[in-house]
Amino acid sequence: MAAASINRALDFVREAVSEAGALWWGFFDWLALVEWRKLYVTWFLVFIFGISFNLSEPAVWFILLSFGVKVLAGGKRRAELTAREAAEKADVATLERRLMEAQMATLQAQVEPHFLFNTLALIGQLIETDPKEAARVHAHLIEYLRSSLPQMRTKGGGIGGTLGKQVELSRAYLAIMQARMKERLQVRFEVPDFLGSAPFPPMMLQTLIENSIKHGLEPKIAGGTITVRAHVEDATLHVDVCDDGVGIDMHADEGVGLANIRERLALLFGKDAELVIEMPPAGGACASIRLPYRMTEFD
Repeated sequence: MAAASINRALDFVREAVSEAGALWWGFFDWLALVEWRKLYVTWFLVFIFGISFNLSEPAVWFILLSFGVKVLAGGKRRAELTAREAAEKADVATLERRLMEAQMATLQAQVEPHFLFNTLALIGQLIETDPKEAARVHAHLIEYLRSSLPQMRTKGGGIGGTLGKQVELSRAYLAIMQARMKERLQVRFEVPDFLGSAPFPPMMLQTLIENSIKHGLEPKIAGGTITVRAHVEDATLHVDVCDDGVGIDMHADEGVGLANIRERLALLFGKDAELVIEMPPAGGACASIRLPYRMTEFD
């Protein structure tokens, strides 16, 4: 019984010490960060309170103690808190980058087998019915893989490429899709040559085109046209993928691809870049990636 009482007493002392320590460090951190102007106001209020309730001596001690702590250790503690905050932000940035890499890997795992399987199946069918077309699709597939694989392996999902490379990849991809959809898919590129050297993150243009075909043109019996265009407006590079398909539900949740683009843009450019989805009055859908324009990656 006596031992139990002693243990309870020790637990109480430990909790009291822990609470006192937490209160002290909270007060210490407040002193380190508070502005002198606000501290003067606090001292004035404490002094008035002390006089009003006959506690002037504790009030003076509080003022002297806080002044001493602020002068002697406030700067060091503020530096420690700033360093801790910077470290926490760095940890968050590292986690976000790892998350983006995992999402990129997931996206690639979804795209590569599906696209390759369908294209190889198409080539197999054409070998029996149209060998020349089979050879043409085969050549486009080789060109697509030659352009896409290095970009899809870019670590961290950073920029690591140019708009010209993305357009080249998209042309090969759309040539394969035209072989599959025949006359139901028409393609237009309106990208000036001088924008080819502009840095542009890999696989984003490809993702917009895949979404346009999957959600806009494939559900439409008559098919339609995809237009890929780029221009610079007020130092901002606009890269648009528009179609005249069935349109989109603006209130529906975005898929993995579009969400991935938004996250990558935010990590790479912050608030300076965005993905805008619109429904033109004439129908269809238009997705636009807008980011700071640079003539080359290293300028």
